[in-house]
Amino acid sequence: MSTHQTKSHTFAMLLLFVCLITTVMPQLVRAEEVNVPKDKLHIYLCIGQSNMAGRAPYTKEDAKPIDRCLLLNADDQWEAAAIPLNKHSTIRKQIGMQKMNPSYMFAKTMLQADKDITIGLVVNAKGGTRIDQWKKGMEKHKPEDPFYVEAVRRTKIAMQTGTLKGIIWHQGEANRKDPKYIEKISQLIANLREDLGTPDLPFVCGQINMAEEQPINTLILELPRQVPHTGVVSAEGLVAMDAWHFDRSSMMELGTRYGKKMLEVQGKVKSHVTH
Repeated sequence: MSTHQTKSHTFAMLLLFVCLITTVMPQLVRAEEVNVPKDKLHIYLCIGQSNMAGRAPYTKEDAKPIDRCLLLNADDQWEAAAIPLNKHSTIRKQIGMQKMNPSYMFAKTMLQADKDITIGLVVNAKGGTRIDQWKKGMEKHKPEDPFYVEAVRRTKIAMQTGTLKGIIWHQGEANRKDPKYIEKISQLIANLREDLGTPDLPFVCGQINMAEEQPINTLILELPRQVPHTGVVSAEGLVAMDAWHFDRSSMMELGTRYGKKMLEVQGKVKSHVTH
């Protein structure tokens, strides 16, 4: 091979490498580079335990970046949002456990409802956590449980460039027989609204797997009657891969239900919407 051919081959390989890197690596977007008006960048906090962290399998097609959707990364910078969406959680378990979660189809549903907005996701979930671990001030007693303070801190950073529009919460497997769950989640909502400076912030939570009757699923249906601007997403008809974790199609449906319910709580659709 001639020197010219060698140089051409090297250049071609380098170009291919650059293309592959730019395709695989997420597109980083610094706060000062977000070219979206603050009122058009809608921020949603996504927290809870394993189903919110994401355990459902996903395809290569699913893993493509979501158009008009940003994800707050571990450096508290925006990047193009792509599954696994809990990969930058500051409290998560190992990266290999992070798969598809409800925020994927939730974001797509919200974007479909309004073509003029961009969604900014703050996903900070951890599998296996009890609602007690999300209590405000918990990190002072148990430094290993900074769940609440990290959710608030990261959301406030996101709010520097966007407008907070709501919270989606999926947790309860670890509290499935807790008779005080409504009391605990009501306090969590009140604390989040106060610390994020949004007293009427919409909050939507979901039922857990209904393969077996779970007391918590009946309890949380009371939430909208006890706490204003809240909604509950049904798990009826959804299928789990194991005792708790929804499969891919059910996770996509769950996320869609979260989006529809959020729109309902926000008053953008009529309250007769199913799920």
